[in-house]
Amino acid sequence: MLIQENLSTEEKLKILTGAARYDVACTSSGVGRSGKEGSLGNSRPDGICHSFAADGRCISLLKILFTNQCIYDCRYCINRRSNDTVRTAFTPDEICRLTIEFYRRNYIEGLFLSSGVLDTPDYTMEQLYRTLYLLRNKYCFNGYIHVKAIPGADPALIEMTGFLADRMSVNLELPTADGLKRLAPGKTREKILTPMRQIQLGIVRQMEKEGRQLPPGASSVLKEGIPFFSQEKEGRASLPGVRGNTRKNFPERAVSRQGVIPGKSVYGGFGMGRISNRRSYFVPAGQSTQLIVGATSESDYHMMRVAEALYQNFGLKRVFYSAFIRVNDDSLLPELPGGPPLLREHRLYQADWLMRYYGFQAGELLDERRPNFNIYLDPKCDWALRNLALFPVEINRAPYEVLLRVPGIGVKSAMRIVSARRQTALRFEDLKKIGVVLKRAVYFIMCSGRMMESVPIDEDAIADRLIGAERKKNLELGGSGLYRQLSLFDDFHLEAVKK
Repeated sequence: MLIQENLSTEEKLKILTGAARYDVACTSSGVGRSGKEGSLGNSRPDGICHSFAADGRCISLLKILFTNQCIYDCRYCINRRSNDTVRTAFTPDEICRLTIEFYRRNYIEGLFLSSGVLDTPDYTMEQLYRTLYLLRNKYCFNGYIHVKAIPGADPALIEMTGFLADRMSVNLELPTADGLKRLAPGKTREKILTPMRQIQLGIVRQMEKEGRQLPPGASSVLKEGIPFFSQEKEGRASLPGVRGNTRKNFPERAVSRQGVIPGKSVYGGFGMGRISNRRSYFVPAGQSTQLIVGATSESDYHMMRVAEALYQNFGLKRVFYSAFIRVNDDSLLPELPGGPPLLREHRLYQADWLMRYYGFQAGELLDERRPNFNIYLDPKCDWALRNLALFPVEINRAPYEVLLRVPGIGVKSAMRIVSARRQTALRFEDLKKIGVVLKRAVYFIMCSGRMMESVPIDEDAIADRLIGAERKKNLELGGSGLYRQLSLFDDFHLEAVKK
């Protein structure tokens, strides 16, 4: 492979933004940093809220690769070594100028920088570090930056980069070591988990230095350095293929089901949150990772167990799920007659949200007998139908953590219910104003001992009514052409509205 050196910056941009579209690990920044004199830009916790997803959601980050050349031959990757494609690479200065110019034009709010592995992991990580160093110091860019840590790179380079970035991520890619060995020869689970643990350890040390309250389990991370996952026999979730665990007592989840903190993640992902301009922080917005959905044969249950283990044991802010898109003609890759598994990706995101904010465990949503999510019902409704003995719930008396388990009631509406019922007994009309989705909740709640619908507490009867509304949504998610990435240069051939 030869890098094309005679390409213009615009030509490189088109190639390297297109090559980056399959990485979905970017989201809201989670960091508040105000602008300061002599610098360009700021970062808001809610500022970076548009990112690429497989169903075509837009992005507001400049999302690019440093290079699309790579020493690895991952079978699912468009940038695999054996692919005959145009290869190119930016220079650190080119990325800096692009970021500044796009920011000044209000096209973007920050930078998402990933890369193939050019020559060696150390060389690639050094180029990413130099890019961020120039952005922060020469170009005085104060906005949000998300950068990839390259597995196998020198820990010193990862640490230096971490003090310049807001968020870092290391993509796990496939949920099992066997899948990784089969589809991504050259990568190992240990190489991926080592920088992930290093980033977690650096964040915890930063929090300890700042005198901030450490999340549950963080103190054991400090004491034991870089341990691996616990084993299944200890009753905790673990990742297949990871050996050599030296920990005997892995910390329990951040809080119990009965102790869910309103509006807070159950797992309390490691991150500094709102920060100031006065000093350097190590990865203040925490770290994330990505799992490819559908490239291998693992069930939804296996995927959720892996995600649960990552939240519990590595303090991740987010696990992202990317529906597999067959971009290479390879016999080891699955056929996709129905297109990318977008609905499955959607269900995994819904279940992930339930684990992080609603107090659910992976084993409650799925098990070995029911290893995959219902295609017609969201995971919360499906769980409720399988546990009808717990319903209906009395809105005016049920504890907050019980309200969270009612379909149609979210974190905000549950908090509003708890607050409003202190003043008066709530009615169904009040719940609608509060934000409860009654078309789902009505089958599982009572107000002052009365149900709104005269539907029998029967799984089939309730499912028939719920599936009617859900089926339309599923058909929309399964539509063709919804996984195309929006581009800064593409108007999708939209016609002007004629008056």
